[in-house]
Amino acid sequence: MQRNRLSNSDYFSGPVNRFQPIIQAQQLSYRQKTLGRILEKISQHDFSDKFHFEQYMRHKYRRNCKSNTLKQAATSLLQFLTLFHDAGRMQLEQLSREDLEVFVEDMQDRGLKPNTVHCRLRGVYAFVHFLIEHKVVGYELIERKIRLKLPDRLPRAIDSEDIHLLLSVIDNTRDRALILLLLRTGMRIGELLNVKVDDVDLQDQKILIYQADKTGEGRVVYYSKDAKLALSAWLSVRDPKKAQLFYGQGRQSLCYEAARSRFNMYLQKAGLQYRGYTLHCLRHTFATDLLNARIPLECLRVLLGHGSLEITRRYARLTDKTREEEYFNAMERILKGGPDADNQYDC
Repeated sequence: MQRNRLSNSDYFSGPVNRFQPIIQAQQLSYRQKTLGRILEKISQHDFSDKFHFEQYMRHKYRRNCKSNTLKQAATSLLQFLTLFHDAGRMQLEQLSREDLEVFVEDMQDRGLKPNTVHCRLRGVYAFVHFLIEHKVVGYELIERKIRLKLPDRLPRAIDSEDIHLLLSVIDNTRDRALILLLLRTGMRIGELLNVKVDDVDLQDQKILIYQADKTGEGRVVYYSKDAKLALSAWLSVRDPKKAQLFYGQGRQSLCYEAARSRFNMYLQKAGLQYRGYTLHCLRHTFATDLLNARIPLECLRVLLGHGSLEITRRYARLTDKTREEEYFNAMERILKGGPDADNQYDC
C-alpha cells in the first residue's frame, strides 16, 4: 500500500527531495564561509604559534563539523590562546595544566555560567588531544583532567493549564501547526525547522528526521490527532512551491529567532510571559506527558533522540507517577494509623 506522502509533482520526484543537492550546496558554502572568517580572525592575532590553531580548525572542517561547532571551537580557543600569550607563553610546547586552570579561573571571574565554562574547557581539551596526536605536547596533560561540578537542574515543563491557555490564543495557522508539532513530537526546534514537506507522512502521522541536531543520527517521530489537524490546516494554505514545511520570507526555512519571537508573543498574549517558558520547554513537556502516561524510558529515549539513557532519566526525576502514588498511599496509611503504620520506617 502506497504511503500518503506529501509531495508536489512539480517540485518533487518520489521520496527524494530534488531540492536536497541545492540545500546541501548552500550548507557547504556556509561552512566554507564560516571557516574562512575564522581563519581570517586568527590571522589578525599576533600569536607566535598560530599554525596549530589554523590546522586544528581545518581538521574540524574536514571532519564535517557544522558551522556552529566551528564557531564554538574558535571562540573557546581564541579566548584560551589570548590568555596564554598574554601570560608571556609563546609556544604551545610550553602548555601546562596550570595554563588550563588559569583559563577556568578567568572564565569564572568574568561571571560565565558553569555550563558555559564546562563547554569552553571541553573545546580546549579537544584541541589538546589534537596537539598530542601531532606530538606537540605530552599525554600527561589529559591524564588528570580538570573536572567541574555542574548544576543538575530538572527539565522545565509547561503546566497543563498553561498549555491549554497558550493554545487557546494561537490564531495563526502556521504558528499553531509549528507549536503543536513541537509539543506532540518532542522535536528540537532546529530539527522541525529543517523538516521538508516530503519528510511528512500524513497517513501514519510521522515525520522522518534524517539527521538529528545534536547526535547526527536519524530517527522517526510521531504526532497526535490535534497536531495532525493543525498540520492539515497549514498544508491547505501554505505555498506548495516551498520545499520546507515551515518557511520564512525570502528564506528556505523559518529561522529560529522568528519562531522564538512568535512563541514569546503568544506567551504574552496568554499572560504567561513571566513563567520562564521557552520553545525548548515544549520538548520537556512532551517527555513529561509521555512518562506520566507510563511510556517505557527506552522508548522515550529513542523518540527524543538522546544518545544516552542517562539523559532521559532526568525526566524520571521530574515526574514519576508510580513513585508519587506510592508516596501518597504510604502517607495515607501513616495518617490513618493503620496496622502497618508502626513498621513504615523499617527499611
